[in-house]
Amino acid sequence: QVQVVESGGGLAQAGGSLRLSCTASGRTFSRYVMGWFRQAPRKEREFVAAINRSGGLTYVADSVKGRFTISRDNAKSTVFLQMTSLKPEDTAVYYCAADPSVWEIVRSTQTFDFWGQGTQVTVSS
Repeated sequence: QVQVVESGGGLAQAGGSLRLSCTASGRTFSRYVMGWFRQAPRKEREFVAAINRSGGLTYVADSVKGRFTISRDNAKSTVFLQMTSLKPEDTAVYYCAADPSVWEIVRSTQTFDFWGQGTQVTVSS
């Protein structure tokens, strides 16, 4: 079993920045593809970004491309989501997820096995 815990959410103004962190414990962190999703009120959960096991490959949704960056530090068992140029429409609960499958599968299916509880991000206009 893998425990996934997000942190770093909060309130930001439009145009501002926030950095989310996520730790995954229970097994070797570097064995997992990591991803971020978000869910806004009355909307379905949507994919935001993913990163492969080594951190050398990333995939970012078009809606946040150029504004959000995903990275990881395997020595610290942590994945980050750096969010810049925030918009009110970025307001959502952000979820971190982990999956042991190979990068190509996770990238194409965007299916993850282990999920955190989520952290709220609110962007004011």
